[in-house]
Amino acid sequence: MLRNLLLSSCFACSLIVPYQNARNAPVQITVEWSSPTPVISPASSGPASAGAFNPAAIRDRGKTILLYREQDAAGTSRIGYASSADGIHFTISDQPVLTPEADYEKEGGVEDPRVLKIVDTYYMTYTGYNKKDAQLCLATSTDLIHWDRKGILLPAYKGNWNTGWTKSGAIIPQKITGKWWMYYLGTAPDKRDYMGLAWSDDLLHWSDATAQPVLPRRAGAFDSRVMEPGPPPIITDAGILLIYNAADENLVYTTAWALFDKNDPSRLLARAEVPFLRPATDWQQVGQVPNVVFTEGLVQDKDQWWIYYGGADKYIGASRIRISIFH
Repeated sequence: MLRNLLLSSCFACSLIVPYQNARNAPVQITVEWSSPTPVISPASSGPASAGAFNPAAIRDRGKTILLYREQDAAGTSRIGYASSADGIHFTISDQPVLTPEADYEKEGGVEDPRVLKIVDTYYMTYTGYNKKDAQLCLATSTDLIHWDRKGILLPAYKGNWNTGWTKSGAIIPQKITGKWWMYYLGTAPDKRDYMGLAWSDDLLHWSDATAQPVLPRRAGAFDSRVMEPGPPPIITDAGILLIYNAADENLVYTTAWALFDKNDPSRLLARAEVPFLRPATDWQQVGQVPNVVFTEGLVQDKDQWWIYYGGADKYIGASRIRISIFH
């Protein structure tokens, strides 16, 4: 039987735990098909000349929409827009849907979105980067094209345990115990990047929910260095399924899963022993940052699931996956 992983009162002790027993894992994720080449690549010039990568994904009126990071030769990022009828062949908009304007975005830009729809509003978390600080921000929209900034959600350097940057907000799509919840990345005093949890009454104002990270570090594992939320989680009968991005001591980025209690988003029930997606192709291994698959998009199209990810901080790839939940 899988044991629960609980955080202890000792910060250093709580961040090193052994692998789970995969034979009893309540979740199995397998890749059934992957795009052999990128579904979106950098442009020859302009705002995406250095890279087109790290996409959020959502289904809208029968199409798959990607909101992704376009980076120019100066290193400034914008959020681009692409749509597809089949989830593989994308039409790219000539204009980005979000460009750096606020002081906390200038020069570095707007990066790495996650998006979900709640009632009639789209919520997009993203990183605002001014070449000095990276901070988790929010914008809202009713059409996925015109976005209204809501500011910084979790300021850098001011968290309960996250004493560095904040990034990567993955909002749970429904209230739990009367509150909204969001997994995010923060940098701890040991300079490693951990996964935290925040709560909100209104989706606009957020506070740390715990005194420690909610996903402990595993020394020597594929996620020993970085544990970063991916797409918005899925609520299942077995718990809250979160696909997350991981990096080891060599900064090889892979994709795995964690399962949290559906009545207590801070309580970890189980996690993957091995990642289900690794950098394997040339365009995932060679780019602006080598050896990276970084997943931010997850959509369900009829009876199948698709994930969308950045390859080597330069390209966008797609995979069809099978998610099996045992409860």
